[in-house]
Amino acid sequence: MSYLDTTIDVYKQAAETPDVGLCCTTNPVWQLPGLSMPKRMLDMNYGCGSTVNPRDLVNDPTVLYVGIGGGMELLQFAYFSRRPGAIIGVDVVDEMLAACGENLIEAEAQNDWFRRDFIDIRKGSALDLPVADNSVDVAAQNCLFNIFKADDLRVALQEMYRVLKPHGRLVMSDPTCEQPMSDELRNDDRLRALCLTGSLPLQTYLNVITGIGFGTVEVRAKRAYRVLSPNHYRTNELIYIESVEICAIKDPMPADGPCIFTGRTAIYFGNDDHFDDHKGHVLLPNQPLAVCDKTAGALAALGRDDIFISPSTYFYDGGGCC
Repeated sequence: MSYLDTTIDVYKQAAETPDVGLCCTTNPVWQLPGLSMPKRMLDMNYGCGSTVNPRDLVNDPTVLYVGIGGGMELLQFAYFSRRPGAIIGVDVVDEMLAACGENLIEAEAQNDWFRRDFIDIRKGSALDLPVADNSVDVAAQNCLFNIFKADDLRVALQEMYRVLKPHGRLVMSDPTCEQPMSDELRNDDRLRALCLTGSLPLQTYLNVITGIGFGTVEVRAKRAYRVLSPNHYRTNELIYIESVEICAIKDPMPADGPCIFTGRTAIYFGNDDHFDDHKGHVLLPNQPLAVCDKTAGALAALGRDDIFISPSTYFYDGGGCC
């Protein structure tokens, strides 16, 4: 049995018998006027953080969600795109597809605004999406891609890139880990399926994402997720795992490399009324400007004593340079 077969088996069981908090930290539920979530849908809320922000859902987008769980995020997305087929949900597990379909029927009964045909559920794999090229505005996955081994991860990201329209957004939440893990942990297929031992270092994950071709990447948040204790797992030291929320944008790749925002800020505090680097970045006195890591490095290389550049906060909420 391959690690992908083990993963399917884990989530088959999770579909047949909902298990609150099975593998991940339960997602926050959006509190929106007129939005009611069926209990079973909430019980099948398997994710490690937030993915799409409501600001990603303006202008009635077509949204793709891979790894649908009980349908909670599909319903939340449909709240913003109320038209037939606006939301596409893809999953490889037959039992999860059936359970999600049942939950959406109950959601239709609980929400006057919702119609079942707003959501198009399709059977398929993240490694071979049943979705046309350049056809979706927003794609998302929550605590799925960390399960994939290196070659499969690249394929899954390439598939998301393929189906996104130009400037479309891939929004993801996945565990990351900066510490090494033993081969014994890495090769435990069940622990990998439970989103525990497939975690990559954040920079490694970002390198894979930009290597696919995404020209802009936002690290929107990073927070505590899990620990693997020697008391419970085959490790000699305590391993700390975080959950990271990333938005990768299908922008053209800049000639000097991708723009990656990790929550860095530049502040000018000199005597002039502004600072202009003549590369598109104007700093006003004591006005923080969000900058990508590339711009932060270029400003630091100037060696000025009147520009402060913050370290990465791993919290980015839009705006800034680029």
